[in-house]
Amino acid sequence: HTRNTGSDINVNNWLAAVSESAFMTGLERNADVVRLTSYAPLFAHVDGWQWSPDLIWLDNLNIYGTPSYYVQKQFSTNRGTHLLELTEGGKPLAGQDSLYASAVWDEATREVILKITNASAAPVKHELQLGGLKKVPAKAGLSRMANNNPEAVNSIQDALRVAPQESEVMLDTRRKKLTLDLPGRSFSVYRIKTGG
Repeated sequence: HTRNTGSDINVNNWLAAVSESAFMTGLERNADVVRLTSYAPLFAHVDGWQWSPDLIWLDNLNIYGTPSYYVQKQFSTNRGTHLLELTEGGKPLAGQDSLYASAVWDEATREVILKITNASAAPVKHELQLGGLKKVPAKAGLSRMANNNPEAVNSIQDALRVAPQESEVMLDTRRKKLTLDLPGRSFSVYRIKTGG
């Protein structure tokens, strides 16, 4: 939890959401032990609430998700069927260069799904070897959340201030590599179609 400056409530700002994304890569890496997680409480009315932070806020006419909501959504909509090994120097990528990551294979879509958090304020460039794949496609889907302000929050007036942005990235098909250009304090989800 982080405390909102000038307020008596805890809010789900971007710093809290980045921290949660790093923690959740560990949950995914340990999916054989962690069977279920849930965020609570979920809903709060902006004019009457009992607990904070909450994941989703509303008034009588509007509703918006917090940055934490979008992190949770990224994990729930990018689940895989099998956990893959993602290591650096033989160890899970969990803190090296302020990076926290997990990788899964989705049997239904035939995709490798990578979730990577850069917890540092500094950008990180990293090369990822995709050696386990027979063929690497030219492009991969990228859904990224990033904001320069760790105190950034969503609101009814600015509901998508911190939300995923969709794009594509190029892969090195010959060397089977993905270059990760990770902004400071970012959470990125890569989807790589394998075709087989």
